[in-house]
Amino acid sequence: MADPVQEPLRDVIARHGLDARKALGQHFLLDPGITARIAALAGDLTGRHVIEVGPGPGGLTRSLLATPATSVTAVEIDRRAVAVIEELVAHFPDRLRLVEADATRRDLTELCPAPRQIVANLPYNVGTPLLVGWLRQAASWERLTLMFQMEVGERICAAPDTDHYGRLAVLAQWTCQASLVMRIPPGAFSPPPKVYSAVVSLIPHAAQPEPALFRAMEQVTAAAFGQRRKMLRGSLRAIGGEALLGEAGIAGERRAETLSIAEFDRLARCHAARTA
Repeated sequence: MADPVQEPLRDVIARHGLDARKALGQHFLLDPGITARIAALAGDLTGRHVIEVGPGPGGLTRSLLATPATSVTAVEIDRRAVAVIEELVAHFPDRLRLVEADATRRDLTELCPAPRQIVANLPYNVGTPLLVGWLRQAASWERLTLMFQMEVGERICAAPDTDHYGRLAVLAQWTCQASLVMRIPPGAFSPPPKVYSAVVSLIPHAAQPEPALFRAMEQVTAAAFGQRRKMLRGSLRAIGGEALLGEAGIAGERRAETLSIAEFDRLARCHAARTA
């Protein structure tokens, strides 16, 4: 068998029959220069425990193992990719761990101790629900360095009163400092997606909302942006409408996309207090 660190990724893919599957949202990143840059964007990983979701043929995994990270845990659902990562585990038995699991159904905080980070080229079809789940437990993460489709990356980092500003931006920026730190062209992937991709850095704020407050924010943003063309007095009617807005000091004729993160925070806190 070829050296699992030096073998070209295209050869690894061919040897394991690891053709990217649309049903799994797979687009494999094969350029070692790009995977090294993504690993570097996670900062100094000395003493850190890193989780990678969807390692595929292991390109980013190799780059993470080239950092001073104490450990790397790869979470993979695709049996073909599991076989690839098992070869890397044999090469790095003390630093690389493989967990065969569906990341959407697993609490990743249980896989390694703090300080822990996630660094991942996320499958396109589950990136957003994975992120929202991780934001619910943002206090458990030191940093998230995640690749999404460009549009999703723009939605995470969008400012108020812009086209991309919505529920995802509010949840992400309420809990983290969010930055779009890298753009990657389709040609860097196999197969090439139809759109650019973006790497987003999310550094959780020191103070994080309690679970009840996070649930309140999810309810407020779902209602507000679920009917974003409506005035807030209409879109929020089911959860308090004018009364809730009055408590938060926000005019009912405003629309969701005009509210700042701080104003959504006031709404969520008022809603949480009303439903406690």
